[in-house]
Amino acid sequence: MEHDTSTQKHVLVAVAWPYANGLSHLGHIAGCYLPADIFARYHRIAGSRVLMVSGTDAHGTPITVKADQEGVTPEEIVERYNPRFHEQWERLGVSFDLFTTTMTDNHREVTWDLFRTLHANGFVDTKTTEQFYDPEAQRFLPDRYVYGTCPSCAYPEARGDQCENCGRTLDPVDLIEPRSKLTDAVPSPRETEHYFILLPKLRDELLAWLESREEWRGHVINWAKGFVREGLLDRAITRDLSWGVPIPPELDISTEHSDKRIYVWFEAVIGYLSASKEWAQRQGDPEAWRAWWEDPAAESYYFIGKDNVPFHAVFWPAYLLGYSAGSDRPLNLPTNVPANQYVTFKGAKASKTHGIGTSLLDYLEIFGADELRYALATILPEYADTDLAEDELVRKVNDELAAAWGNLVNRVLAMTRKNFDGVVPEPARLDERDRALLDQVDAALAREAQLLEQVELRAALREALTAAQETNAYLNALEPWQTAKSDRERTATTLWTALQAIAGINVGFAPYVPFAAARLDEWLGGDGQLEGRGWQRVEVPAGTELGTPTPLFAKVELPAAE
Repeated sequence: MEHDTSTQKHVLVAVAWPYANGLSHLGHIAGCYLPADIFARYHRIAGSRVLMVSGTDAHGTPITVKADQEGVTPEEIVERYNPRFHEQWERLGVSFDLFTTTMTDNHREVTWDLFRTLHANGFVDTKTTEQFYDPEAQRFLPDRYVYGTCPSCAYPEARGDQCENCGRTLDPVDLIEPRSKLTDAVPSPRETEHYFILLPKLRDELLAWLESREEWRGHVINWAKGFVREGLLDRAITRDLSWGVPIPPELDISTEHSDKRIYVWFEAVIGYLSASKEWAQRQGDPEAWRAWWEDPAAESYYFIGKDNVPFHAVFWPAYLLGYSAGSDRPLNLPTNVPANQYVTFKGAKASKTHGIGTSLLDYLEIFGADELRYALATILPEYADTDLAEDELVRKVNDELAAAWGNLVNRVLAMTRKNFDGVVPEPARLDERDRALLDQVDAALAREAQLLEQVELRAALREALTAAQETNAYLNALEPWQTAKSDRERTATTLWTALQAIAGINVGFAPYVPFAAARLDEWLGGDGQLEGRGWQRVEVPAGTELGTPTPLFAKVELPAAE
């Protein structure tokens, strides 16, 4: 039986923009990049029009910090790491439609459009404020150049914009005993003029929208609503910097003593829109982005870590509301922000800044891409922090993926090759056991689709694994290796049924292990391209010549400790 769940809806998959100050570690991958890719691949198979975008955040303070440490320009840091990002996405199979950077002319123009429109709509204005100044470096300090003790949780290494420990958004002047990251000097506040986004003017509309979100994860929606209910403050969107997107020329308030730029926390999230427009331009249809951003039926999902919840569940929706005010073509607000919790390593949060967590490319020297994707998918930190143990990742691959799924595929194809010359046999009439197995596989696919739509990716994967285990139990009960000696018709029916089950289960595993899924599809007579076929089991006809199977997955062994 086939369950046709195909659809032509437009789905935007917006993925957090990594800073170009180091390669991704498994905390990043499990936090947002792998979940986004699994979700996008599911929707492509189901028939949705997916646009998955991200890019290198070139203007984040970590880049300037690293450049200062190395005595090079920020551009050099970005140019060093951006190609490595492309390499890691290709090797892991993360299927971006566009992975760009915030250094493009297009991104600057889209950022200016939002800035100008928010200003024209009365949601951006200038204020004289105080910003910390380093007397030794003789320069104003961006928020992330200021460290100190968090006034909320007493974490001693809180940043000037946010505490990594408790997640609270901060202003540098909130910090207890602040100090400069550049010189460790005690900074002093000095007056300076900046643009602010007037968030209180958007509070009521923003809160009403948040109240309408019904399927968001509890830790996301509760935090966002609580933050807005507590009262929004005007928030600076420019800083005294020399690196970043300039202020629109006609609005520039830079002085001979202070060069000003649009602050990264404001402009980086605009990258989802600018990347969509860049993608459309590259397709030769500059208006194509509108199908994902202006069609009310389109859906948009923002895959981030929980430290980015304020920017994606509160600030970015506020920009969109302010930008679209009075417009007959408003931009879509997020359908969902399925932020994950943290992956920890022996209890410590993974962090490029603090050097906690081995890089993805290093792990790909030990695990195959599919094997690593599967192992991480089983521990995605969807509702709670997850501590990563390498031996548990190995067990997931060896005892589940290779043993339950890979071995099932190989033994059924090998038995078919041995008994029917590698051709799908013609079955006799199916009995209750045969029909029950196919019904189980179809039901598992239907449940998995529902879970994937809800971004419950761990639970969805368990449906595919359970279907594989049920197929193994079916084979163990009917013993085709025994009936092959005495009942060829029964053996043909058993193997035909098992091959149909495998074809269906392969759809369920495909978003998680795409390389193996494409290879298996070819062994079953397909072209290796599952996209657009519909989230369903498609029959492998009798008479189909099967490919020669090789092990789908390699068992993993950790290198000996040095």
